Amino acid sequence: MKHVTERPFANPEAAARQLVQLASGIEAVQDGRIHIEKINYPFLYTLKASGAEFGAGIRCAVEKGWLELHESGTYVRLLTSVGT
Repeated sequence: MKHVTERPFANPEAAARQLVQLASGIEAVQDGRIHIEKINYPFLYTLKASGAEFGAGIRCAVEKGWLELHESGTYVRLLTSVGT
């Protein structure tokens, strides 16, 4: 019998907050751009989140105005800090 472990980033807002926290710790390159892989890799492999949680977190952060996702999907811009 397998026991299901609780997924800390199953809630899109929790995932969004974590993604913003990761993005705030990364030095932006040109025009405030943060390459998506700089937040994708630690979120998926260090924090053991899923791709679906990453996608939901990015969408939630964009909807809340915390991140701006470029139409190509290759980078984000940090718009504001979380807490509001």
